[in-house]
Amino acid sequence: MSSDPLYVKPNVRIEGLVNQFVAWLHLIAPVQAAMNLANLQLPTLDSYLAHPETHQAAVANPRMRGGSFVDVPVSRAGEVRRLREEIQRHCQPELGLAAAVKETGQLLRANATGYALTPLYQQLPAALRGYAELVYDLDNQPSVRLLEPLLYRSHYYRADRQSVHLTIDDGSLPPFILSTPRLDGPGGLHLPLPLDHPGIDGFFRCRDHPEPYESILEILEIKERTDVEKLRGFLTEDPVMTNGRGITSGGRIRYLGHACLLLQSESVSILVDPFISSNHAAGDRFTHVDLPDRIDYCLITHGHQDHFVLETLLQLRHKIELVVVPRNGSGQLQDPSLRLALQRLGFTVTEVDDFDELPFDGGRIVATPFAGEHCDLDIRAKTTYWISLAGRGVFIGVDSSAQQPELYRGISAATGPTDIAFIGMECDGAPLNWLYGALFTQPVPRKMSSTRKMSGSDAAQAGEIVQRLGAREAYVYAMGEEDWLQHVMATSYTPESYQLQQVNRFLADCAGRGVRAEHLLVRKELRW
Repeated sequence: MSSDPLYVKPNVRIEGLVNQFVAWLHLIAPVQAAMNLANLQLPTLDSYLAHPETHQAAVANPRMRGGSFVDVPVSRAGEVRRLREEIQRHCQPELGLAAAVKETGQLLRANATGYALTPLYQQLPAALRGYAELVYDLDNQPSVRLLEPLLYRSHYYRADRQSVHLTIDDGSLPPFILSTPRLDGPGGLHLPLPLDHPGIDGFFRCRDHPEPYESILEILEIKERTDVEKLRGFLTEDPVMTNGRGITSGGRIRYLGHACLLLQSESVSILVDPFISSNHAAGDRFTHVDLPDRIDYCLITHGHQDHFVLETLLQLRHKIELVVVPRNGSGQLQDPSLRLALQRLGFTVTEVDDFDELPFDGGRIVATPFAGEHCDLDIRAKTTYWISLAGRGVFIGVDSSAQQPELYRGISAATGPTDIAFIGMECDGAPLNWLYGALFTQPVPRKMSSTRKMSGSDAAQAGEIVQRLGAREAYVYAMGEEDWLQHVMATSYTPESYQLQQVNRFLADCAGRGVRAEHLLVRKELRW
């Protein structure tokens, strides 16, 4: 075995897994992971095993993209069955926890009528005792407050069910992450490492700092002969180095696709909602090789799977000094803590509330309110950001909307002038049940679900945001159009789509008001 130093190839992709499903916030947080396992993942596997041909036909139909269908050939149904049996065998604690949450919901609906809740603690299922508090709001509506820090310290947090899956990004897309488990195959390397394993950092550090083959095997704890041989396919003797990773004066914003922005001055680098293509060979986008050696702040706006993206975060953990996340409401099932999840995954994290500030040399980051987009659920772990950088004010509006336009005048008064605004306009998003259905303890009627969507701003709302912030430039982003993220987004637009019609109307309205506006796609760079 050669002792020459080797680099990690620029097009290596990593997926963090829990029970071989791609990990995101609701599969890391213990109770939410249990509810998804019991109410979504196992039923989806059961549906596939009953009718694999139906699932195979559905995933081949573009109109069914993003549905609860397993994208595994019929010929591999036996592997899916073995995975289903293994999960059932090893995950009884989580399944018991999910059942306890459902039983507690029924208990409260039947018995919590505004009178004292103390007698109900004796009826709490054993799986939830010591991990929950029963409470009323001021309208005497009962709910359960989960003690999340304790749950992360309990046997319900299953690092032993975590693993990572390495593949080469050749431009082809993996199956949709919410419905299809990752099976072992000839093109991938599946390693039984917990997601906080330091070897992941050591491995991706080798993109810039090579190590001998034996050292890389050691940091990843690879001993099986077949895995030893597979690893060599992810390494190269020739590094890919790019110019322009940093700047020496002024300010720069690079758009890396979807909601990912890199803001830089000569003294700071700020990465927002990192979701970065690994396909450097495509040549039309910024990729990991274009990032600076150090990321001072990584800002996460909210916990949806296209903004909390472990596929990118795990590759960058060794570079990130501090992750900034919004504070959650503490203990609500629909609103898990981003801080607790990321800390357990090995990141250094700080939480912010509305109008908290983080100063840095030459500027500051301000957390600002995030209105809408979460199906009218009481979710606090969401924030937009306003950033002062190299003399300009930048509003990172992500998927927020303007049901109350007055909010943005208040933001402007608190932060100061905004020069550049980034606004998401996915204004006809997925319904409530698509992402949150597994968390409910009783079914949500389809008609009700369809009225509560994960929608950002339409043209009128986006116009209100820009006008009340006083922005001189506006950029539509976070639309889910880039082809490399469809395994997460499952979006499909045509020129006739309502969303794109609204974008065009917004751009025309901005032109009429003298505001420079653009619909971003794939790549963009702003300098001043």
